[in-house]
Amino acid sequence: MPSYYEDPRTLSLQLRDVRRRTRALTGDLDGQQLFGPRLAIVNPVLWELGHVAWFQERWCLRLRPDESLGESLLESSDALYDSAAVAHDTRWELPLPSLARTLEYQDRVLEVALARLEQERDDPWFLYFLQLAIFHEDMHAEAFHYTRQTLGYADPLRSETSSTGGEREEMQGDTEVAGGTYLIGASRNSGFHFDNEKWAHPATVAPFRIARAPVTNAEFLEFVREGGYRRREWWSGEGWGCKGEASAPRYWTERGDRWFERRFSDWVPLQGDLPVMHVDWHEANAYCRYAGRRLPSEAEWEVAASLGENGTRRRYPWGDTAEGGRANLGGTGRVAVDRLAPGDSLGGCRQMIGNVWEWTSSVFAPYPSFVADPYREYSEPWFGTHKVLRGGSFATPARLVTSSWRNFYTPDRGDIFAGFRTCAAQ
Repeated sequence: MPSYYEDPRTLSLQLRDVRRRTRALTGDLDGQQLFGPRLAIVNPVLWELGHVAWFQERWCLRLRPDESLGESLLESSDALYDSAAVAHDTRWELPLPSLARTLEYQDRVLEVALARLEQERDDPWFLYFLQLAIFHEDMHAEAFHYTRQTLGYADPLRSETSSTGGEREEMQGDTEVAGGTYLIGASRNSGFHFDNEKWAHPATVAPFRIARAPVTNAEFLEFVREGGYRRREWWSGEGWGCKGEASAPRYWTERGDRWFERRFSDWVPLQGDLPVMHVDWHEANAYCRYAGRRLPSEAEWEVAASLGENGTRRRYPWGDTAEGGRANLGGTGRVAVDRLAPGDSLGGCRQMIGNVWEWTSSVFAPYPSFVADPYREYSEPWFGTHKVLRGGSFATPARLVTSSWRNFYTPDRGDIFAGFRTCAAQ
């Protein structure tokens, strides 16, 4: 039996909320925009809209006790939308239903799921799979953001970045964390967790110093101006090859003596006090070499984010409850790195949750007691090939992320809303 699930009323609200967000992020797209170019880092929007409905139906409505599947509400849905079986580069060629039929399928699946929730409010496995489907669609909603940024589509949420304006709080410097053995990973009976977070286990870390704030646009611009993309000594062999002819982060351009970055379909002046974003792991690592710093391991990151008074652990940097106003989550754009002081960790690190995902040095790997959950394709296929990111971005819903939540991408992925913070070299 699952160790935790939200109450049925909350799940009902979340099911409706995530679908509203999906529609808000895709509702203005039509014609060729529903497909876009065939790229490894995006899906056809029309396919993805059907996939989130299929996933919800597969786990919440069709799964039988013997693990066989009942009939779908949409003919041939498995052949169209099963991401584990349908190769990525074939998704542009599938006989997908029209947009109208796809949205009808979404609506019907949601309607039946809500009706079943009314009837089976005490079935823990059903509630578990509802939470899984909600979080799955939450992640795809953030991926719709990435797709729109990659393809230069207008931002339907009219994202706004927010600089400090006026007097700024100084966010330079590090916080010191004592060495020792700490628990990392999700605690049992503490909420819904994906299999790669399970379970809390001891990790020994040496004393370290971690930056109070993520690296800013202004700081990364100095790296660019110092020839950061031309100096081979700051790059790994793999990173140098991935970089290609780039001379600055993707979506940056210099016009005269000013720098701009593309936000969705618009070019806007580069704002120095925002965290740098859309840098891949190789770029983050190269910056660290330039600065005489390093990326934190994911264990170091989690210790810095979760350490409480007297060695206790916190679910969030600020405490154990997801209080509003402490993190930039579920928003429309980045905020300056000195914003949101109420969300500071015990040691004074700011924005470890929200604003931008943060790369760590760690390879994505199973924890000691890892056992794949029913959705086996979520974690296990990616161990050993991806790098771990932590903390969430402005586009991540608050319900999804905690200090133990692990994201993972290949080190060449700079299309995601990722930045980084650094540690003092040891």
